[in-house]
Amino acid sequence: MRIFSSAYEFDYSWEEVSTNNWRKYCPWNDKAEHVLAVDTLSRNIDQATGILRTERLITCRQNAPQWILSILGGDTTSQVYEVSYVDPQSKKVTMCSTNMTWSNLLQCRETVIYQPSANAGSKKTEFVQQAKIIAFCGGWQKIRNKIEESCVERFRENATKGREGFEMVLEMSRQVFGEEKERLRQGLPVTV
Repeated sequence: MRIFSSAYEFDYSWEEVSTNNWRKYCPWNDKAEHVLAVDTLSRNIDQATGILRTERLITCRQNAPQWILSILGGDTTSQVYEVSYVDPQSKKVTMCSTNMTWSNLLQCRETVIYQPSANAGSKKTEFVQQAKIIAFCGGWQKIRNKIEESCVERFRENATKGREGFEMVLEMSRQVFGEEKERLRQGLPVTV
């Protein structure tokens, strides 16, 4: 098993980050072109806690090497199952995802948490990401290690692109909705 982890601080409030999290895979995010579809399977609010629980199926295009595809008989489309929890009381978004495609050979379990920065009075949001990657190759430890190391490196590259893309979504949203808030403040009609 290999573990990838990263932490980052977005220069946006928790409200902005938690709202725009649902726009992360929008068509104008050129860092998320690999995402082909996002289907919401269920969404409900726990009446006692106010926590929003959402299940989604994310369909992606993967750039797996051709030799792997020919051995496994697969194609470049893969699916990821995601469950997220938005807790408005503690201001915490927790997203847990796992691959469904090739999960009998390679398992990737990712957890992402967004919460307000610990710095008092800060309008920033902490982002913590961890992925556990396990390759199932029987007793072939060297092969398993190589596969897991390669997957962690790829995960690292994709995580960087993901953060960059989300920053772009956040900035675009701030511009668009900032203009709309100003129009509302001035009593002008909203154009979006």
